[in-house]
Amino acid sequence: MQVQLTVNGKAHVLDLTPNTLLVQALREDLHLTGTHVGCDTAQCGACTVIADGQSVKSCNVLAAQISGASVTTIEGLTAPDGTMHPMQVAFKDCHGLQCGFCSTGMVLSAVDLCTHHPQASETEIRELLEGNICRCTGYQNIVRLAVTGGGKGVFHHAGLEAALAKAFTPEAAAGVPIDAGDMNGDIHGSAAYRAHLVGVMAQRAFARALG
Repeated sequence: MQVQLTVNGKAHVLDLTPNTLLVQALREDLHLTGTHVGCDTAQCGACTVIADGQSVKSCNVLAAQISGASVTTIEGLTAPDGTMHPMQVAFKDCHGLQCGFCSTGMVLSAVDLCTHHPQASETEIRELLEGNICRCTGYQNIVRLAVTGGGKGVFHHAGLEAALAKAFTPEAAAGVPIDAGDMNGDIHGSAAYRAHLVGVMAQRAFARALG
């Protein structure tokens, strides 16, 4: 069957089987591998994309269900000249990631959160992000960057970095800061995930442990 999708601003007509998941269409047919496959049960959030303005878990949606939709993946957040979206910059500068496996889905969930709930409290942010599992960071910096960026209304422009600067210091960051150059591929989706299998196994184990 034919499925029409506009992905990252480009129109596609895909010849898919009726049971093709959106994540499969993105990764296998369109080769947008920044959308990661984690738990396969819609619990971990690594596969999160934005469809028609709402975040969805692409492992739990058939491509045919959203035929005609406009989809944004992590690759679509980065400008053609390589300039990262303010939320991607925030994740890098504020140490909102470590291994990077969950980061692409986490970034898109944070974009959705700050778009629809710009004045969310810390408690509300924790509730809104509970569908995304991170096995490394402890979530603290992710919540703080969402509080700072969304709450001050600066999310939609490049001033996000300045607004976040006072909230994040090396002393406040969890763990030891790593080379920012190593983070870029993880948060704009262009790099092959070098520990993909390990990440998949860990995400699935964590999801099962949560029941």
